[in-house]
Amino acid sequence: MSKIALVDDDRNILTSVSMTLEAEGFEVETYNDGQSALDAFNRKLPDMAVLDIKMPRMDGMELLQRLRQKTNMPIIFLTSKDDEIDEILGLRMGADDYVKKPFSQRLLVERIRTLLRRNEVLDGAIIPETEETKVMVRGELVMDPLRHSVSWKGKDVTLTVTEFLLLQALAQRPGFVKSRDQLMDVAYDDQIYVDDRTIDSHIKRLRKKMRTVDDDFTAIETLYGIGYRYNEE
Repeated sequence: MSKIALVDDDRNILTSVSMTLEAEGFEVETYNDGQSALDAFNRKLPDMAVLDIKMPRMDGMELLQRLRQKTNMPIIFLTSKDDEIDEILGLRMGADDYVKKPFSQRLLVERIRTLLRRNEVLDGAIIPETEETKVMVRGELVMDPLRHSVSWKGKDVTLTVTEFLLLQALAQRPGFVKSRDQLMDVAYDDQIYVDDRTIDSHIKRLRKKMRTVDDDFTAIETLYGIGYRYNEE
């Protein structure tokens, strides 16, 4: 049973999310500020943590910075819709993914499962191979769903879970167009609403990350008014 730490100053979120995670078979610990969470983590680390950014005593950014000094456990940020700068900074500091408030609890559970599964593989656990877990090679692109790893021309690229899922959906069928609605279905679920700009923002960030290893990356093509397409190079 994996132990999940929830750190948020909103008691309603702590209560509702912990109930959902416990119903899914997780052990849950809750904290309403960063300092109390850090004190507990210094005694024993959970298997992963879900952190709010804005909290009293110690915010999520400082807590993340302290944790990354001693652990690589998976960390997901909870952010408000206006926290894009904090999201980018958090990812650069070592967060594994972020989920925007208000969020679907089912979406959060899936993100948690994905990151825990990745850590199991990195720790040497044996997981049966399926179509969904096979390594995918598309030209210069190599994606390993179990390890949540991506490389382009042999160079590693660090993506969030959402970015990984979007790239995987596009690369599965090179040359075929995916509409924004189809990509929304991949990245989110039907319990929350996101607009077209959210997908566009993810794709923009995805391209930017790919271009950190290859300035000439053009494999993701925009078809204005229609969607996106992966072109195998």
